[in-house]
Amino acid sequence: MPNDRTEPALVLSRVSASFLDDHKTSPALKDVSFSVPESSFTSIIGPSGAGKSTLLRVILGLMPSTSGTIVRNFNRPAMVFQNYAIFPWLTTLDNVAFGLKMAGVPKKERERIAREKLKEVGLVGVDDRYPIALSGGQRQRVGLARALAVSPDLLILDEPFSNLDTITAEALKLDLLKIWENYGMTVLMVNHLIPDAVELSDQIIIMGAHPGHVEDVFSIDLPRPRDIRATPFFIQVDRLTERIRKIS
Repeated sequence: MPNDRTEPALVLSRVSASFLDDHKTSPALKDVSFSVPESSFTSIIGPSGAGKSTLLRVILGLMPSTSGTIVRNFNRPAMVFQNYAIFPWLTTLDNVAFGLKMAGVPKKERERIAREKLKEVGLVGVDDRYPIALSGGQRQRVGLARALAVSPDLLILDEPFSNLDTITAEALKLDLLKIWENYGMTVLMVNHLIPDAVELSDQIIIMGAHPGHVEDVFSIDLPRPRDIRATPFFIQVDRLTERIRKIS
């Protein structure tokens, strides 16, 4: 739910980026422009090769852009990865507390925060378990709890539901919405499922491929909580699906 402030959390203007392969430059992104309102939920969708994950890395400064400008009006970004990216040699509690440890937070305080965040994401009683003993859904929740532990003002998610079964993904989706509403933070999510994007988002950015570029930006003005069985929801899904078919 975006607030009334006029300053967006993120603005990209004609941003391009390239990979260096075998001493040759391959364009990954070309002239990407969009803005993300503060406290909004924005989804990025598009085909393989559209540079969606690359775009996230550029936004976070993990990969340089080759041209264009990025205005970052956030201070504490955090990311949840598609493949969980939690450390197999650390317990659940230590995984969640890892960012706090790197920030120099005392052990007692970081463990208190880690337990609090595990409870928020529905994980209780697994503090001492290692990732090998957790299900895929539990691992993704550990990744989410780790991101929340640093109190982010921008939460980035890279296809967080893609490795989960339908039931687990639906439960995590509901929890994510509650967390977003409670924190009031900005969320930017890469997703490949159109109904999920419509259900969750205030804004959907459609990207095309080879190289990655913005084809269109859709605003979703359905009231929350969204009724995914109602006609207005299906109209939005059909509208978005048809637009994507035209660029595929």
